[in-house]
Amino acid sequence: MKAIRRFTVRPVLPEALHPLSELARNLRWSWHAETRDLFQSVDPERWASSGGDPVRLLGGVSMDRLAELAEDRRFLRRLAAVADDLRDYMTGERWYQTQPPGLPAAVAYFSPEFGITAALPQYSGGLGILAGDHLKAASDLGVPLIGVGLLYRHGYFRQTLSRDGWQQEHYPVLDPHELPLVPLREADGSVAQVPLALPGGRRLRARVWQAQVGRVPLLMLDSDVDENDHGERGVTDRLYGGGSEHRLLQEMLLGIGGVRAVRTYCRLTGHPQPEVFHTNEGHAGFLGLERIAELGDQGLDFDAGLEAVRAGTVFTTHTPVPAGIDRFDRELVARHFGPDAELPRIDVERILGLGMETYPSGEPNLFNMAVMGLRLGQRANGVSLLHGRVSREMFSGLWPGFDPDEVPITSVTNGVHAPTWVAPEVFRLGVRQIGAQRTEDAMTAGGTDRWDAVADIPDQDIWDLRRSLREQLVTEVRRRLYASWRQRGAGTAELGWIEEVLDPDVLTIGFARRVPSYKRLTLMLRDRDRLMDLLLHEERPVQIVVAGKAHPADDGGKRLVQELVRFTDDPRVRHRIVFLPDYGMAMAQKLYPGCDVWLNNPLRPLEACGTSGMKAALNGCLNLSVLDGWWDEWFQPDFGWAIPTADGTDRSAVGEGDDRRDDLEAAALYDLLEQRVTPRFYERGRGGLPDRWIEMVRRTLTHLGPKVLAGRMVREYVERLYAPAARAHRELAPDAARELAEWKARVRAAWHRVTVDHVETSASTATAELGTTLVLRVRVGLGGLAPDDVEVQAVSGRVDGDDRIADAAGVPLKPTGGPDEEGRWVYEGPLSLDRTGPFGYTVRILPDHRLLASRAELGLVALPSEDAGEGAGVLMRMLLV
Repeated sequence: MKAIRRFTVRPVLPEALHPLSELARNLRWSWHAETRDLFQSVDPERWASSGGDPVRLLGGVSMDRLAELAEDRRFLRRLAAVADDLRDYMTGERWYQTQPPGLPAAVAYFSPEFGITAALPQYSGGLGILAGDHLKAASDLGVPLIGVGLLYRHGYFRQTLSRDGWQQEHYPVLDPHELPLVPLREADGSVAQVPLALPGGRRLRARVWQAQVGRVPLLMLDSDVDENDHGERGVTDRLYGGGSEHRLLQEMLLGIGGVRAVRTYCRLTGHPQPEVFHTNEGHAGFLGLERIAELGDQGLDFDAGLEAVRAGTVFTTHTPVPAGIDRFDRELVARHFGPDAELPRIDVERILGLGMETYPSGEPNLFNMAVMGLRLGQRANGVSLLHGRVSREMFSGLWPGFDPDEVPITSVTNGVHAPTWVAPEVFRLGVRQIGAQRTEDAMTAGGTDRWDAVADIPDQDIWDLRRSLREQLVTEVRRRLYASWRQRGAGTAELGWIEEVLDPDVLTIGFARRVPSYKRLTLMLRDRDRLMDLLLHEERPVQIVVAGKAHPADDGGKRLVQELVRFTDDPRVRHRIVFLPDYGMAMAQKLYPGCDVWLNNPLRPLEACGTSGMKAALNGCLNLSVLDGWWDEWFQPDFGWAIPTADGTDRSAVGEGDDRRDDLEAAALYDLLEQRVTPRFYERGRGGLPDRWIEMVRRTLTHLGPKVLAGRMVREYVERLYAPAARAHRELAPDAARELAEWKARVRAAWHRVTVDHVETSASTATAELGTTLVLRVRVGLGGLAPDDVEVQAVSGRVDGDDRIADAAGVPLKPTGGPDEEGRWVYEGPLSLDRTGPFGYTVRILPDHRLLASRAELGLVALPSEDAGEGAGVLMRMLLV
């Protein structure tokens, strides 16, 4: 029989054990070893069966056991110590509190998914795990962040395999009352809700749940409330599920509803209102519209409100290809805004104008969420240096007339939260070397370039640690593989071979991630004979552990999973290569530490960052990767190996498409494994240890460890993006916002009349000596603008055969007096010839205002015409000797 109603019955803790409830509800336990150890000691068997979830644990512990613990003085002392430690953590001064004044009073961080812990399954992959690590690191640093997301009743999905290896999806229902969440309540005790208006007079309501991530509150909106109709209740059913309208409603709820949830939370708790709003990918972009509407209610018009909102908004893009961005039909978006729907006081055409692809390569009828995010954010960034360059190229159409290098998108390379991803054994090794507090500080706050204490760890200790972690992985793989085969329909009698799967003394390679085609799950299968030779080598065998999920709608990705699974089912190699279904945080925390080599072979440059290799590196695992994402930035031969690629300029030499490229790169991968990786692992020095391998592990931990920390990443966000955004937010008070909006309107209206009319220099020949300074004289028309509205620049640098300037440097020129009779202005300035070889310069005019974050902000530039003087485009090309 099926129950007609479900209740969650919570235990009544004895008074002496009340702190257990507070500890269970604060997700700091997910990265704090002492708290987890305490809960494990409550009931070790239930702790294991609960998946290490304190809320589930306490829901199943017997009253007799609770009464026994309430009288156990030793347990109570441990409980008091852990509870005191949490209180100190929550209230004490941390890095942020020691910084000079001027930092934001609060930052709201919006993301469609958050990977905090397996006990709160609200993530699909790297974007969510990164968001979770961002919150945890912010908590460790004391950054006053408020996280905002959605609560999906089915999460992403659970993955199993059919007998023939086809991915199958399952969507278990999550009861919020059984998760580490509490409802946000109004002063009268009622559950806080936020409403959204829908077309036709309907309303979408969402309650607000709160997870406590250390010091950081995470607000999660849930549409499954009684007041909603059936369709509206399902808006937050699944992460990345449903059709276009479903996704649009999710993103409206996240952005618009999320701002309303933040306002409600601050009103109820007294938390400072955010001065900075950080949009983690375009899904939350509508938050800017809600903030413009708020300012409209305070008397600002749309243009002034837009300027005020932009000043305090940071937008992070994680997408290296246009196909990865959410785009909606113009009419669908228009239907959900305006007088009969949401934000009725804002002209729908102004809303549409923020997201339309109004540039040469754009689709004119599509509303692009990333484009809206960039137009609503004064500061934007990619998530690695290479991804920053890719993003500037991809979005350069929004800033016509500017070279991609000048597009105002910077980069902050991702990091990972070490206390979450470092194995307890690795942490204990650090404690033994430098003590618990220094180890914790090194892994959280960062701020150092090297972990020099690693040099003092004996080789034998490093090697013993690596073997112990590998052995744990072997045990975990066998357990999961057995469960997977039982789900696939195999009988117990068929599965005796699983006890022989993997060997704790064999070189172990890991590969685990989402399965879009560009990540190339099956590149390792390109030459199956060579792969088999590697797996079955008599002296230097390798073993490979693979995991990954394909999106439910991606049949191509599912076919890749099936192809890999069928290979791993082959009795000849199944003891050396395995596929583990249902990849998630719990599996990852065993997988990263237990591997010797972490493999990553995406199509370059389509991996925005790729943080899985960072997590592996923190555990002494070496990377074997294509130079993409973070590995392109920080690769050194000390840390692992770079797989040669045939992308970019090299691709034209390939000439035979992606298949040929995959063949070449797979062959390079096999070569590295055969000739460099396996010989180094199995080579033994005089002491019987793989000395050179251990040295690579040591250098990875010493030099790479501090770089890959989420603490380093969040500090960069604070210093380079949050602090400037907070200053800009304060400067853009209503009067300043109106001034800036009016100035921009005036400049845009006049810009078609701004011209570079004539250029001349004091140079008399086409060659000059290094160090020469020329006098540059330029006549310009400002179209009714004043010199204070613009900057006239000389732009110079080396030039190529097509007269394109590389490594350009801009030098402002100064007006020499008032306008002439024709209203033209003359500007002059020195031009230093400071580099040898072919050298050229041009002149341009840019808008200039004290409140601009970048002179490229308006996307306006005036360049010389064909007859402006000494040439066109590049006005002078000379050889410096």
